[in-house]
Amino acid sequence: MTITPAIESSTGQQPSLNSGNRITAETFTPLCPSRVLLEHVTSKWGVLILLALADSGMRWGELRRSVGGISEKMLASTLRTLENDHLVDRTVAATVPPRVDYALTETGRELATLLTPLAHWVRAHSSRLEEDRNANPGQG
Repeated sequence: MTITPAIESSTGQQPSLNSGNRITAETFTPLCPSRVLLEHVTSKWGVLILLALADSGMRWGELRRSVGGISEKMLASTLRTLENDHLVDRTVAATVPPRVDYALTETGRELATLLTPLAHWVRAHSSRLEEDRNANPGQG
């Protein structure tokens, strides 16, 4: 069974969705395995790290500077999670001190191409939505 989420456009009509946009009912159940991955890739730090690595690989320090506000602990934890999900490759060079590089896997690059339009949308709409939120507190 597949379901189409109830989404209405600004005209009040449901947009047409082709079968490729349908989400299986299983996705909405708490035990669906895709929910774990969805949580990893849509976390604030997960999205920002994936987008930071979208154009090229980076060393630890470069990545930390690129993703402003992330702590070392959170960076390490998120990178480990994304590496375990096979979205990020970690390469250690046998040098002194060791050089560690992070880059997206092929699957990670595919995901980053999907996240990029979302990031552009958020950037384009965040100011207006913040203004609306401040003008109408408590209204969604």
